[in-house]
Amino acid sequence: MAESNMTKKALAAAMKQLMARFPFSKINVGDICDLCGMNRKSFYYHFRDKYDLVNWIFQNEFLSLLETAENTDHWAIMDLLCTYFYENRAFYSNALSVQGQNAFSEYFQECISPVIRATLRQDLQANDTDAQFVTEFYSDALTVSIMRWLSSRNCMEPRDFTRLLRLCVGSPR
Repeated sequence: MAESNMTKKALAAAMKQLMARFPFSKINVGDICDLCGMNRKSFYYHFRDKYDLVNWIFQNEFLSLLETAENTDHWAIMDLLCTYFYENRAFYSNALSVQGQNAFSEYFQECISPVIRATLRQDLQANDTDAQFVTEFYSDALTVSIMRWLSSRNCMEPRDFTRLLRLCVGSPR
């Protein structure tokens, strides 16, 4: 198991390095394998495709970080998320710009929707259909806002970005 994790981490490091220099669409499995000295068979043993690898990176890095977080307040989680994205902005601005089936933005929205829904449940008295619509609205808005923030030339600090998000939803500081 430890060797398997080492292989996944090596593939992830190669993918992050490539995505810091090239658009996702220009990177293929061969490029990833060449950079970390592995063969394609090793890659496909661990991942279905490069989309699966990008999702694994988020799951392994951020969701693991989240599990160790002491504060489970929704805005503390948002601060943690924004700080993580900021520290990895070259990778995530690239990952979030990918459109289509299996894109990271879809996976990211699947991950954040339960948090958004739980947050809304506290503030919103709505039936399931309305709550679903509002959850999707905020998931879409958050994803696009993060993508725009990370790709801006003068990317503001994560705490400032989170403060503005709170302002947008009318949440007191």
